[in-house]
Order: sequence, then C-alpha cells, then structure tokens
Amino acid sequence: MNSDNDLQIAGDLLEVPHLLQPPREHPATVAEFAGLARAIAADRAQWADLVRYDATTRWYHRLRTGPGYEVWLLSWVPGQGTGRHDHGRSSGVLTVLEGTLTEHTRRGARTLAPGAQHVFAPGYAHEVVNDALEPAVSLHIYYPGLTEMPMHPAAHAGAHASPSCAARPVTA
Repeated sequence: MNSDNDLQIAGDLLEVPHLLQPPREHPATVAEFAGLARAIAADRAQWADLVRYDATTRWYHRLRTGPGYEVWLLSWVPGQGTGRHDHGRSSGVLTVLEGTLTEHTRRGARTLAPGAQHVFAPGYAHEVVNDALEPAVSLHIYYPGLTEMPMHPAAHAGAHASPSCAARPVTA
C-alpha cells in the first residue's frame, strides 16, 4: 500500500501491554510535575479550606511531599512579594490558583492569572508580587525539595521593591 505517511502501526497499540508504561505513584518528569499541579489546582477540596491570609507575611502551608519533591500552598495579600531570588538547585512549577500575581525577571514583567503555570529550572531568578487589589493563592512544586532561596539584587534601578519576604519556607 502506498502512503504519504512514513509511520504505519499494525494493530492496536493498547493490545500490547508490554509497550505501555505502568502508572507512577509520584511524578518524575517536568510534564508529570506540571500535571500534578494542574490536578491539585482543579481539586479545590484539597486546598481551599487550608488557605489563610496574613497581613504581615506571605502565608504558606506544605500541602504534600513525595520522593524528593514538595508541594506548597501560598497566599498573598496585596503588596506582598518575594524579593528577587532563585531556587538554588531546585526546579519548580508555579501555578496561580486564585487572584493575579506579577512575575518580574530581567526580561520584564508578566501577569500570571488563575490557571497560569510557569515551569523553571535551577538558578532561574525572578521576583513574584501581588500587585493586584485582591488576595492571591498559588501552588509551588519543587524538585528536589527547596533547601535554599538565594536573594539577588534588583534587575534594574526601577525594579519592584517587595515589602515583605518570608524567611521560611523558601517558596516562590
């Protein structure tokens, strides 16, 4: 049979169980960590009753841990932010659950609305701030679990100055 396709599959792939990967109990790839964040975000019953707002510092709660990773829930009242920092040797997934956050990097600023998701590698420097008039809630997954959060000088003279930065946990 002549075909324009270079790939043809004979039979049903799902009929060949040895080709299928068994489902993992814990995420192991960037896509799986991002999927975990989306699944938690979609299940408000897992996190909505845990959220608290603190006018003096960003509130945080470790929602879950797994082999080598942590999941944190954070709330942000208007004006709260992280200061410019990176996450040491940890990679991460930041997902906005409610409200709006602004991420400042050397490239500029971008608004992160509910459902927005940002994946970053070790050493990625940014500042996250609630510049809005309403509180915000975000979910943060770190792999490996976050052990340091080195602070950086402002990206430029006009960089946003954050009024609060919690010393622990080192989450953003």
